[in-house]
Amino acid sequence: MRAVVLEEPHQLSVSTVADPTPGHGEVVVKVTAAGLCGTDVHMLAGEFGPTRYPVIPGHEFSGEIVAVGAGVTEFAEGDAIAADPAIYCGSCHFCALGRGNLCEQWGTIGITVDGACAEYVKVPARNCYRLPETVALAHAPLIEPLSTIVRGFDLVAPKLGDHFLIYGAGTMGLLYLQVAQRAGAASVSVVDLNEDRLAVARKLGADAVATGADALAAAHPRGWEVVTDCTGNIRAIEDGLTRPVRGGTFQQFGCAPDQEEARFSPFRIYNDEIRIVGSMAILHSYGRAVELLGKGFIDSETMITHSFGLDEYATALKTFQQGSGRKLQIVPNGPLT
Repeated sequence: MRAVVLEEPHQLSVSTVADPTPGHGEVVVKVTAAGLCGTDVHMLAGEFGPTRYPVIPGHEFSGEIVAVGAGVTEFAEGDAIAADPAIYCGSCHFCALGRGNLCEQWGTIGITVDGACAEYVKVPARNCYRLPETVALAHAPLIEPLSTIVRGFDLVAPKLGDHFLIYGAGTMGLLYLQVAQRAGAASVSVVDLNEDRLAVARKLGADAVATGADALAAAHPRGWEVVTDCTGNIRAIEDGLTRPVRGGTFQQFGCAPDQEEARFSPFRIYNDEIRIVGSMAILHSYGRAVELLGKGFIDSETMITHSFGLDEYATALKTFQQGSGRKLQIVPNGPLT
């Protein structure tokens, strides 16, 4: 099969590699689409520590099962599925606590083992979710980023009537916006430097948008109950840490380069009892995201804007970095119909 291969930091190729064969408890999936993510950019740049090179990227994906390994009884060839990419050891200290996303042997399809920017991908059957009839295969890669939002809301535990401020109107910020609206937010404000993205945020129902939080502060003189960074940008993070209302929450949701550091006021964190919450990947949230997408929580048509073939992977990453479009997808087996 043909696949994108990240050989090492700053080096990728589109190569012919061996077709995957399902082992016990595994299935092979013919990939319909694989979403691009900021993590993929960090992987190519060598900025995401867990990456194991060489690796085929692609951790947000959907497709049809084409081969079933021994011991798999719950799925069959032809099933339309999406898959939770998380791989946990199940026996370390954190897995024993039910915190598999902090697993000491943490792994992910498309980061530590070969992923879905290929014609086929091998997946543990236990990670697969059969798609509801209301979810198109072309839209199903949105389930993975949506499941990380669900995990983020588990951690923030917002109250009805909270006011939200979101940094970033890319895919994650726009998904966060839509979930916050459904979760009973009194208002959702969005900050981004990209005016086109802000227009989409307003289309999706943001109450206020701006290129900087100062422009929104008059309407929220005390701050916001929930402030979330969906950019991973240090300047945005540092600004965001100044924005929660006293007793409010700042959530670090965006993935910053693993060596970057941010400055903040420890006194304000102490004096205003600001809660800082990280949110790492997926935990007991993928199945709920399948159901939410099936119920129409997300405007999938608005979210997905670009499709690229395998040979266009480098172009797709550049398009992502330029801030063009929203969710960009790789379609390894030809254009979607």
